[in-house]
Amino acid sequence: MKRALLAGAALLLAGAFVALGIWQVERRAWKHALIATVDARVHAAAVPAPRRAGADDAYRRVTVTGIFRHDRETLVQAVTARGGGYWVLTPLRTSRFTVLVNRGFVPAERRDPATRPPPRGPVTVTGLIRPSEPGGGFLRSNDPAAARWYSRDVAAITAARGLGNIAPYFIDADATPNPGGYPVGGLTVVRFSDNHLGYALTWFALALLSLWAAWQVLRTRPLPAQKGA
Repeated sequence: MKRALLAGAALLLAGAFVALGIWQVERRAWKHALIATVDARVHAAAVPAPRRAGADDAYRRVTVTGIFRHDRETLVQAVTARGGGYWVLTPLRTSRFTVLVNRGFVPAERRDPATRPPPRGPVTVTGLIRPSEPGGGFLRSNDPAAARWYSRDVAAITAARGLGNIAPYFIDADATPNPGGYPVGGLTVVRFSDNHLGYALTWFALALLSLWAAWQVLRTRPLPAQKGA
């Protein structure tokens, strides 16, 4: 009876591990489809920026024309290939709505707007739609009152800067040079982790081990009961 219970438990584990492995295979297929979709969006011709955007619009290449409101600029702490510094988020007022534009990266010594002359008059920005990043960074919450920002939280920045008719996303500007060289745009990192094959192989290996354990339990003969002295 005990051997049957042990074998049954091992077979149940094997079934669970197989199910987990199949799930990871399905997740891998979904991730590859997502990567292909995003890659197509990033390299497609730019379309006019929409007033609204959903999850299906993330990383879509768009263009928008308006006037920057440099007096409402927000600096968000950032770590990039160029080192530590800040993202410069500036509201761009269009004829239909206002949208936050991540104009690019500046090092700490360029934090002061006086060190980087802003563009004046109407400008056209091309870049990628990015969803809002609510809350803050890892173990650090945004502190609007102290002007400490660790994520590009559109709703919180909108409230802190008194903006209205704002799009619910922001745009990562492309690498078109800004006056004076700063901010530096075009630093969007488009990368998705793809470890699903390794996870799937691990679950399938555990399933095989469980089947081997069940077989070992069933093939092992119980020891004969010893007679009393």
